[in-house]
Amino acid sequence: MFPPVALLGLGLGLPPHVLSQEEAALLTTRIFGDRLAGFPQFERVFANTGIARRHCARPADWYAAPHGWSDRMSAYRQAAEALFVQAASAALADAGVAPAEVDCVVVSSSSGFAVPSLDAQLAEAMGFRPDIERLPLFGLGCAGGVAGLATAARLAAPPGRTVLFVTMELCSLAFRQDDGSRANLVATALFGDGAAACVLRGGAEERAFAVIDGAGQHLFPRSQDIMGWRIDDGGFGIVLSAALPQFLQTHLRPALARLLAQCGAEEERIGRFICHPGGTRVLAALEEVLRLETGSLDHERAVLADHGNMSAPTVLFVLDRARRAGLPDRAALLALGPGFAANLITMRRGPQ
Repeated sequence: MFPPVALLGLGLGLPPHVLSQEEAALLTTRIFGDRLAGFPQFERVFANTGIARRHCARPADWYAAPHGWSDRMSAYRQAAEALFVQAASAALADAGVAPAEVDCVVVSSSSGFAVPSLDAQLAEAMGFRPDIERLPLFGLGCAGGVAGLATAARLAAPPGRTVLFVTMELCSLAFRQDDGSRANLVATALFGDGAAACVLRGGAEERAFAVIDGAGQHLFPRSQDIMGWRIDDGGFGIVLSAALPQFLQTHLRPALARLLAQCGAEEERIGRFICHPGGTRVLAALEEVLRLETGSLDHERAVLADHGNMSAPTVLFVLDRARRAGLPDRAALLALGPGFAANLITMRRGPQ
């Protein structure tokens, strides 16, 4: 638990290249060719994702050529910088906060590396003060939107302290031509690129569209092989267990009770769970665990259809839709990621 923190602004960012699901399936067929014979569910996977399109850091032809670490990280830095500026600038404008007012910037990204970190490289261009505190986070994966926002909220707890949280993921850059595994093909059908940013301030509830009042994390034992990266000479390789939905149905319910207790929240008072849409099967499992009617996670499905699974930023795209539709008195953000871990934030609707 920590003092209530005002969520003042939210901004989104998307790369310029759009790939329809049909185009993605055709591109995958073109690249893998005969190797798809060993994956008979291939066409059904693409058709059943609930995804219509996604944004990508590079045009389609880039993915049809071979790339190593140097190419991938060069593409990551270029695209991530643009997305950082786009999302952060939108969030600051939404909050009515000048860059020089930001005391701390927290950045979560697990799909690429940059040293110095992106926040340092872009500090002058963004107009941040030289004494700004910086905290880059890596390894949170799909949970980074919630776990990173929780970290930013804790850092923003002192009254008057302003924190900018930015998360961007360029999942498409991890596409591997040399990997014909089920996990890689499923990831190709699911993942897209995007960014989101939030502005938080302690003691400014009168300006908030939402007020964060709790956060918790649950690390499941002996579950490291469910989700993550395999790192080798070719770059990142996806680790994604087909047993994830079943794992959630079996183990998430008791963990959720502990998370709500960590936040000092009662489940019956949560008017809307705002979830990271990892995929249609994951959403169905979440609806079962949360005891919701099928189809209740409608904003999640809409974001998945329009953008695919963008990893960490995706839950903040859902929050944006929920905000525009009208937040209930109490809401909770829920995301799952490598570890394997569940992350929760509780919030109440602000006056703005």
